Amino acid sequence: MTSAEIITIGTEILLGEIVDTNTRHIALTLRGLGVDLYRTITIGDNVDRIASAIHNSMERADIVITTGGLGPTVDDPTREAVAKAVGVETEFREDLWQQVVETIARYGRKPSENQKRQAYAPKGSIGLRNPVGTAPCFIVETEKNAVISLPGVPAEMEHILHESVIPYLQKRFGLDQVIKVRVLHCAGLGEGMIDEKIADLETLSNPTVGLAAHTGVVDVRITVKAKSESEASEMIAKVETDIRERLGSVVFGVDEDRLEDVVLDMLARRGLTLTAIESGLDGLLARKVPHTASKPDLSPAALIDALRAARADSKADIALGVSVYMEERAAEMAMITSKGEKTHRITYGGPPRSLPRWSMNLALNWLRTTLEEMN
Repeated sequence: MTSAEIITIGTEILLGEIVDTNTRHIALTLRGLGVDLYRTITIGDNVDRIASAIHNSMERADIVITTGGLGPTVDDPTREAVAKAVGVETEFREDLWQQVVETIARYGRKPSENQKRQAYAPKGSIGLRNPVGTAPCFIVETEKNAVISLPGVPAEMEHILHESVIPYLQKRFGLDQVIKVRVLHCAGLGEGMIDEKIADLETLSNPTVGLAAHTGVVDVRITVKAKSESEASEMIAKVETDIRERLGSVVFGVDEDRLEDVVLDMLARRGLTLTAIESGLDGLLARKVPHTASKPDLSPAALIDALRAARADSKADIALGVSVYMEERAAEMAMITSKGEKTHRITYGGPPRSLPRWSMNLALNWLRTTLEEMN
């Protein structure tokens, strides 16, 4: 199986000044090609450290993809680092320089002298055209490896990845497999209890099944390698059916589904309206669910009183309330429907800062299961 590693380059990423979105996009692309991604790392703008990282990645993986560090300034070190990693010098490339000149000419300007740095690449490398930016890219080939250096600007990186890199990888490595992933989102059971129900499936080799716990939500990830999209979908469907039979209504959505959207869709399909009140959640529920009021320091009794008033004023079918008590590591949930009033107190043993989100997700799932019972 062809393997890869991704190296993002930029001190600004390490300092938290910008968020790296390139790694996720490349990872998803490689997954679709059937390439195993071994690891991803971020390195600051230092030639020696980047060269060391590239060299180490080449020992482990067939494909090494770097992003960033291809600009015209002295702190854009990728060209020199790649050359050092593979043991060659950089050389001026007239073809890359013409790319720079043509791109800048579209803006009615001439390139500055320092932009000539962008026309240098490791000796013997394959130049890649960048039709949407000024940073030319390149591929360095060895007997085993392909080291591919792409711009850090996401729009540029994505364009070159799909237009030039994917066809190259398919030809060079004979990629004829796909990796497909299906994620089942679960709520109402903890990770340990879900693990007990599907533990034997987690020992499968293809598809593989794994768990990832979030705050009040657990994901079950099914990953398959196959020769085609249709074969992959068929293999996933068999395992997904088995998991759904074992977990039942604990599974509330798949892939990009979010708990709040699932709940709001259920309300809409049933023609029901909702009003909600939060206390101590810092607007977390209000940002997810329309018609949610934020109120400070509501006791359990005050929460239910506020819900009664809100439901009466809005004439909503359902009123949902959540009040968090950080010192007690607890939350009070309340709900009013046409069938009456219900309250539920929950305690939490995890990190205090996660209590609001955990409480919100448990409250939304409580509403979801209540709606299912109303069918």
